[in-house]
Amino acid sequence: MRAVVQRVSHAEVNVAGETIGAIGRGLAVLLGVGVGDDPRDADWMVEKIANLRIFPDAEGRMNLSVRDIQGGILVVSQFTLYGDAQKGRRPGFSAAALPALAEPLVDRVAAGLSAARGRFGADMQLHLTNDGPVTLILDSPSRP
Repeated sequence: MRAVVQRVSHAEVNVAGETIGAIGRGLAVLLGVGVGDDPRDADWMVEKIANLRIFPDAEGRMNLSVRDIQGGILVVSQFTLYGDAQKGRRPGFSAAALPALAEPLVDRVAAGLSAARGRFGADMQLHLTNDGPVTLILDSPSRP
């Protein structure tokens, strides 16, 4: 499982001109599910995202988590995080999980984080203000 996590001052996701999820200060998470991912990957991602210490404390050091600041989280599924553009000009997505596997795992992460969310499989527009900017890429651990 792969996530792009951005510290934001505001984020919202729209489908067909309607805002379906929005947060103030917190984290915007673009989440991709790879072939072979399972609920253990989703649970790992929930704990990692919820406890990342990337918000400033009173001294300005990144020392607080989104939980510590009682911030919001917005999760948007994005299979293109598994796009491979090494060859040719059109990316391949064979490393991305099929929707039947991916959707329940995205739902599990969003539920575990009590997150606002996008709509799986929809054409979405994401609007955000990256704070810092702070952006991290997380990959769940590989297993044999």
